[in-house]
Amino acid sequence: MGSLGIQPFQTTFAVPLHCDGCVKDVSGALNRVEGITKFEANLKDQLVYIEGTAPPSSIVSAIESTGRDAILRGSGKSNSAGVCILETHAKGVPDPVRGLARMVQVSDNHTLVDLTIRGVSPGTYHATVRETGDISRGAVSTGGIWEAIKSLGGFGQPRGLFGTIVVGKDGRGNAFLDRPVSIWEIIGRSMVVSKQPEGAFQTDDPETLVGVIARSAGVWDNDKTVCSCSGKTVWEERKEQVGKGML
Repeated sequence: MGSLGIQPFQTTFAVPLHCDGCVKDVSGALNRVEGITKFEANLKDQLVYIEGTAPPSSIVSAIESTGRDAILRGSGKSNSAGVCILETHAKGVPDPVRGLARMVQVSDNHTLVDLTIRGVSPGTYHATVRETGDISRGAVSTGGIWEAIKSLGGFGQPRGLFGTIVVGKDGRGNAFLDRPVSIWEIIGRSMVVSKQPEGAFQTDDPETLVGVIARSAGVWDNDKTVCSCSGKTVWEERKEQVGKGML
């Protein structure tokens, strides 16, 4: 992480902790994660506080290795975490979900994005935040890149240009992006991950991924929702919530 120039930051995860044995298991797993400088498990509140430069994905994976879920709750401040489940809108795809972005705001106007995609062809993909949250026709209906109009007025590149992610031969890619934005500014907007940063997008392109950025508390601000913000658990939860009209 040092090569990215990322300063140490704090993250908070909700983790089911029922006894001292749970705390010991989770602590043992976190001790093996590179980039963690300090952590504390709170048995009463079922929270784990972490300081360092480790990407949230590596922390979630470590906790999940103990058989427990982990929900990114932010940096200890309210409304400081977001999540975006990325799907293809191509028809006939067995599993349309192909990516996940975890976002945590670590200070004013400073958010880290931990982006993972899978099941797409090798190459470089561009992650952009769009003006609207309309994903009814996939990337086609999301509008332009967020703040692109402002950038034309001499303010530099749009803040909606989040960066690139390289996908290897195994169809998987992961990137840890550092952006000058606040979580509240992007909640409700959409994210597009595609081989081109700006259209013309095709709705039936299986490798153009899109999703709406939501607050991450149990993804839908429901503390009783048990999900992991990683893998099928949260994705299945999303389908259930969509059926209830939540998104």
